[in-house]
Amino acid sequence: MKNFSLSLYAFHLCHTLTELPGEVVTDANLLWENLVKVGESSLTFVGLKDLRSKLICYQNGKYEPKREIGRIPERLIDAQDLDLGSLPTTEGFKINANLQPFLLNDTYAVDLTLFPESPNISIDIPQLQHFKLSSLLPSNIQASLGQTLSIYGEVDPNEDCDTLAKKLAIALVAGTNLNPIRSQQGELFGSLLFEYQALDPDEPDNPAKQCHILIVINNSQAATATLAAEAYNWLLNLLCSYHKILYIYQLARQRYRDARTIYSNLEKKIQKFNSLIFENQTQLSGLKSLMREIPQKNFDYIRCLQDLQTHHTAITTNITNYRICLEKIQTIGSGKSPQSWQDFINKDCKKWQEQIQTDINYLTPGQELFGQFVDTIRGIVEIKQTESDRSLENKIQEIGIAFGGGAIVSGVVTQHIDKPFTEINFKYPIHPLVLSLLWSFLATAACFLLAQLWLFTKRKWG
Repeated sequence: MKNFSLSLYAFHLCHTLTELPGEVVTDANLLWENLVKVGESSLTFVGLKDLRSKLICYQNGKYEPKREIGRIPERLIDAQDLDLGSLPTTEGFKINANLQPFLLNDTYAVDLTLFPESPNISIDIPQLQHFKLSSLLPSNIQASLGQTLSIYGEVDPNEDCDTLAKKLAIALVAGTNLNPIRSQQGELFGSLLFEYQALDPDEPDNPAKQCHILIVINNSQAATATLAAEAYNWLLNLLCSYHKILYIYQLARQRYRDARTIYSNLEKKIQKFNSLIFENQTQLSGLKSLMREIPQKNFDYIRCLQDLQTHHTAITTNITNYRICLEKIQTIGSGKSPQSWQDFINKDCKKWQEQIQTDINYLTPGQELFGQFVDTIRGIVEIKQTESDRSLENKIQEIGIAFGGGAIVSGVVTQHIDKPFTEINFKYPIHPLVLSLLWSFLATAACFLLAQLWLFTKRKWG
């Protein structure tokens, strides 16, 4: 392949709704730090090693994201691109590199492009080893939104482009557990476009572990390179929107699973509640335990539902952005664009957008159920607590009446005992002290029974 180039397009989230203006996510600078590590370990371009000194979001080697505020244009360097220098190869030619860093709204984006020093140098599968492909894979870059590896090359018209594209895709991920699978084939600016997805079998839904591969082979001397340069910004933003859509959809699916787990837990709580209600004597402590657990679950459920609504808004926005970019690319390409990109927006995106809305519609009634459940438990707890307090009050009244009555009778009996105190002797008639205690006990018991009868009549007749 002549006029060969290999480009890494990586996208990493730096802001979310939870951060205040001027603040960033915890690992916002991970993309830049990992690129520096690549420069220190494998692709030892001088400019890549010293990347921190070139980015406006760094000062004296320290990450300072507040320096980006109000930055226009969106590039994170003061030049069009950054010349990283060159590296020699054992085959006598040098590899040049340049880098373009961007801040696209809430996302860091980078374009790292490698190419031979002369466009006339032929690069085939064996020569790819000089480009240190493994250093550009997701395991090293760790871009949170995902990445695309793009290859462009020009070949003779009689070249078997299908076989060549397959070999290139396999070579890009050689030595890893990534398995490249062709997803689409089409045309871009007059050249053949082969699109692959290389998924991590351990985490196939994790965008940060996936590698999106675009292989563009020019076998017709089309002006692909010129048109691609003209459409550069639209292509970059289209790829950014593409990765965001995949990322947002996976977040939405995870939040749906979280909500379903919480809802399942609610069903178990309802069963526990029913068992408490149908017991002969409802356990007030059990109801109070539910009262402590349910509000937190309700809050977690509401958060899941709100996140789904946010994801629906975000995916709708990025679908719109993707469509705008695609229309611009079509205009530059004389009304043509890859059919697979059209299908992505018209089929996949529409399906995912509708799926998130369906999830929201499915989960919304659960929010009302949570609220009703909490209100029901709270009402029963209040009733049971009132009954418990009233029962305690009645017992106190009964005991008070009993002891009061007993004390009165005991006092009356004692007043009629005029004999002096003597030692108790059971051989003789009942001792006055024993007699006093006996009458007091009997009076207390009688008053207790009368108090219960009075309170019962009071409760019955109101």
